[in-house]
Parts: sequence; C-alpha cells; structure tokens
Amino acid sequence: MSREVILEYAKRKYDTAPDYPWAKLSKYAVLRHKHHNKWYGLLMNVDRNKLSMEGDGEIEILNVKCDPELATILRKEHGILPAYHMNKEHWISIVLNGSVPNEEIFQLLDSSYELTK
Repeated sequence: MSREVILEYAKRKYDTAPDYPWAKLSKYAVLRHKHHNKWYGLLMNVDRNKLSMEGDGEIEILNVKCDPELATILRKEHGILPAYHMNKEHWISIVLNGSVPNEEIFQLLDSSYELTK
C-alpha cells in the first residue's frame, strides 16, 4: 500500500489532511483528529536498520494506536512491528511493503482513529 492511498482514505473517511510538523523530516506525515488534534496515524520513512530489518535504505511505515492485547498478537505477524519512536505498548508500526493486506491496514487505521477520539 502506498502513502497516497492511505492519505486518500483518511481524507475521504475522516476529512483529514496530513500535517507535516517537522522541517527536517519533511516526509513524516501526521494524521490528526480535526477537533482536538490528537494523532491517530503517523507516516514515516525510516532506515531499515533502525527497525532491525535486513537490507539497505529506507522503508515506509505507518504508526497507529492499537489495543495492547491486540498489539501483542499483531506483532507476531510479518510486516507489523513494535512502534518506531512511540509507546510500544499502545502503538504499532505497519510496514508498507505489501506484507500487510490493504484491508487490514484500513481496519487498523480505523481502530486507531476510534481509540484516539
């Protein structure tokens, strides 16, 4: 799944436009609730070695909030990791390389939106 598909989904379903709060990290896009500005998603390009992944270069991930019990189960799946640079009990990182089905990504984003209401 691509960044563009996720951003289009967030715009269509939640009327959310991405926020780019860091000049030095211009590819990092925050998805926030319109009414209280809490994050429900964070798109990032991260070096593979920071995620303990093989290979060189960056990979795109999406951080979403997740129920801690579900997060424990999901982290056993290929393509879902403990959250990069976030609370690892309540957030997960989804690797956007095709290893996680689009529908599952959308469900996890929807769940994150609800958990952060």
